[in-house]
Amino acid sequence: MRTMTRAAGLAAALALSATLAWAEPAAKVAIHVDEDNVQTMNMALNNAANIARHYQGQGREVVIEIVACGPGVHMLRQDTSPVKDRISTMALEMDNIRFSACLNTVQAMQQKAQTDVPLVSEAEEAPSGAVRLMELQYDGYAYLRP
Repeated sequence: MRTMTRAAGLAAALALSATLAWAEPAAKVAIHVDEDNVQTMNMALNNAANIARHYQGQGREVVIEIVACGPGVHMLRQDTSPVKDRISTMALEMDNIRFSACLNTVQAMQQKAQTDVPLVSEAEEAPSGAVRLMELQYDGYAYLRP
C-alpha cells in the first residue's frame, strides 16, 4: 500500500512538472521610445494599452516594458514629460507594465543642465537603455518601436 502511495505521488509530481514545462509563456513586449515627441510617446502608451487589452480579452498574460533612452527620456522626466499623468494612471491600472529610463541619458542630461533630472515615480533606471532592450529581447520580448 505504501509503495502505491509513493508511485501515485511520483506520477502526480511528474504530471505537474510536465504541465508546468508545457504551459504557454506570457507574451512579452519591449516598447522603445527614443524621441522627445508627444505623438510618439502617446503612440507607445496606446500600443501598450491595446496590447494589454488584446491579451486580457484572450485570458492570457502579457508583460510590457517601455524603455526610454536618448531624447525619449523626456517621457519619464517629472519636469518635462507631457504624458506623466497618463503614465501614472496606467501604472495604477496595470500591474503588468514597467517603465525604464536610460541612466546614461539621465546622467548626460544632468551634466549638461548642471542639476538633477527628476524622473516620474513609476520609472526605474536601467544602466543603459540599449543594453536593457538587448536583455529583454534575449529574454524573449518582442521589440516594438512606435
